[in-house]
Amino acid sequence: MNEYNDITILDAVERYIRGEMNPDERLHFENLRKTNGEIDQLVVEHTLFLQQMNRFSEWQKFRNTIQHVHNDLADKGEIKDGLKSKAKIVYLWNKYKRVTAIAASIAGITALTMSILVWSVSPSTTTDQYKELERRLGLAEIKTDLANEKVQGLAGKASPQKEIQINYRTAATGFLIDAKGLMITNAHVVKKSENIKVFNSKGEQFNAFVVQLDIPRDVAIIKIDDPKFKSFGSLPYGIRKTTSEIAEPIFTLGFPRDEIVYGEGYLSARTGYLGDTLSCQIAVPANPGNSGGPVFNHEGDVIGILTGKQAEADDVVFAIQSKYIYQAVDNVKKNPIYQNVKITSKTNNLSGLTKQQQVKKIEDCVFMVKGD
Repeated sequence: MNEYNDITILDAVERYIRGEMNPDERLHFENLRKTNGEIDQLVVEHTLFLQQMNRFSEWQKFRNTIQHVHNDLADKGEIKDGLKSKAKIVYLWNKYKRVTAIAASIAGITALTMSILVWSVSPSTTTDQYKELERRLGLAEIKTDLANEKVQGLAGKASPQKEIQINYRTAATGFLIDAKGLMITNAHVVKKSENIKVFNSKGEQFNAFVVQLDIPRDVAIIKIDDPKFKSFGSLPYGIRKTTSEIAEPIFTLGFPRDEIVYGEGYLSARTGYLGDTLSCQIAVPANPGNSGGPVFNHEGDVIGILTGKQAEADDVVFAIQSKYIYQAVDNVKKNPIYQNVKITSKTNNLSGLTKQQQVKKIEDCVFMVKGD
């Protein structure tokens, strides 16, 4: 794309965000967003960028106002040794506390690089209204994993093996995206973990490690790295590249407890929390431990990755759209080690089967993911 086209597209994005398009232009642009993931991402990132610039302007105005007030008080002799009287402090706080709240957040933002601005595209998952669905293991649930490590002695000979204690403190869900052990889950599940272990529906456990973290989309690709793991001939499900339709029946599989659990519902909105275009909203039961679990349509295609829910609301659940799985894999392929990775086929052999038959074929590909 040449410079002229880049500028034209950016101009169109700004006019779209500012509501300056006529109805026909807006309809055409929205159709373009649905079919072009790069344009859709550009709209999200540029919206955030403009919001931050507007807030930065408010912060600058606030600083100028405070400086003006400071100078005025100094001229009147009401400031001594750089300190204001208690009454003035209370007055200024009551007058500017709303702006101060904005300024406090912007002060940190302006210290970050543009890459971190992009990192912050998706809605914050730390609010009281949004709840990530990883499961925090209580003391009674934490199981200690003892890994053996050979320690070299002074003479270069291997001394008796040393046991390393690993306490896994979080649990969630992940699922295979290729037959050789490449899996996908949420970034918030494994981003702080140094050790990862996955468990299949039969209770078998395997060591795994993080291949890639995509924080903005809350996607992580992990790889099973364990001699006990046997590759699949093929995976039974496909992964959709397109957005599903509202009211489409869906089902989920995950690990809100130490056994696989089935959930059933429907797609309720094409966007996610606060209108986030990276995700969609589904109506389905979900509990801590479901993070990273697959969302399937009635034919057995993956249409999303379950990530969180709206607190204090029943069955208002959010999932990352499955088309971003392809983007995550494309990024992984930039590493020569994974350049031959092939995502599960676009077709599946589950269409026409009953739900019980579909689940029986799928469940071995869905894992509980534990991190320390």
